[in-house]
Amino acid sequence: MNYIIGAFKPACNISITFSDGKSRKPVPLKKENGQTVMVPLFHSQENIVGKISVEPVSGKKVEHNGIKVELLGQIEMYFDRGNFYDFTSLVRELDVPGEIYERKTYPFEFSTVEMPYETYNGVNVRLRYILKVTITRGYAGSIVECQDFVVRNYSPPPSINNSIKMEVGIEDCLHIEFEYNKSKYHLKDVIIGKIYFLLVRIKIKNMDLEIRRRESTGSGANTHVETETLAKFELMDGAPVRGESIPIRLFLSPYELTPTYRNINNKFSVKYYLNLVLVDEEDRRYFKQQEITMFRLAETSVINQAVGA
Repeated sequence: MNYIIGAFKPACNISITFSDGKSRKPVPLKKENGQTVMVPLFHSQENIVGKISVEPVSGKKVEHNGIKVELLGQIEMYFDRGNFYDFTSLVRELDVPGEIYERKTYPFEFSTVEMPYETYNGVNVRLRYILKVTITRGYAGSIVECQDFVVRNYSPPPSINNSIKMEVGIEDCLHIEFEYNKSKYHLKDVIIGKIYFLLVRIKIKNMDLEIRRRESTGSGANTHVETETLAKFELMDGAPVRGESIPIRLFLSPYELTPTYRNINNKFSVKYYLNLVLVDEEDRRYFKQQEITMFRLAETSVINQAVGA
């Protein structure tokens, strides 16, 4: 029985380490099995440098037809699980065919890597970056080891950031104007605005402001749209009167937001909306939705903006 168990054990252990792993910021990444692990954070155009160690198990030799490391950027649709679309694929050959008798270490380097899209784990899609080491073998089957890492990319503050002004109206019953201070927000920003009641002839029970994320995946008949309500902020409890003005101040930092993603590699999009919800005494609901653009600002810029606010 022990012989059978031993036949399925890997012939060697593979470890992947980044040269600057100890100094690089670790960030959480949710794995397929639901567990969260800490992995290093990278940005586009950075160098990815490290070492790969191959150590045969209990003194056995490892015969192979070559060893390589790949840097892969992949998109996986959950309705097509297991099929990865590679948008980035770089390869470094580490060793020619031969035999390994003892621990062997291979340095690797991928210089100024173009990583245009951010790591994303959504409802129906995920985008990931991995280092994949393959020890190619014939009859025994190849040995593969993968190491995840996260990519985030920063954007400069927009040069133009117009405010949003909109009206909600039900003829002869309700007329509301609302205003948000801008239309583009960074992930740690504050939404500031006001709501004006110009005409109120229905009895409003309460009013909420929601942040919604809409994820669109696929195309044509295979289009899947998922909408999540990420935050619900009570603006008012009770009936407003004509001429009343209600301030809005909603902090975004407590919520797990991503930047807006538009048509990533023709596979998916992620958009954000502010949804104003009014409920009257008969529990009828009135909505007004407005898209906003989210972007990731470098942390130093976030601090500078907060100090200057």
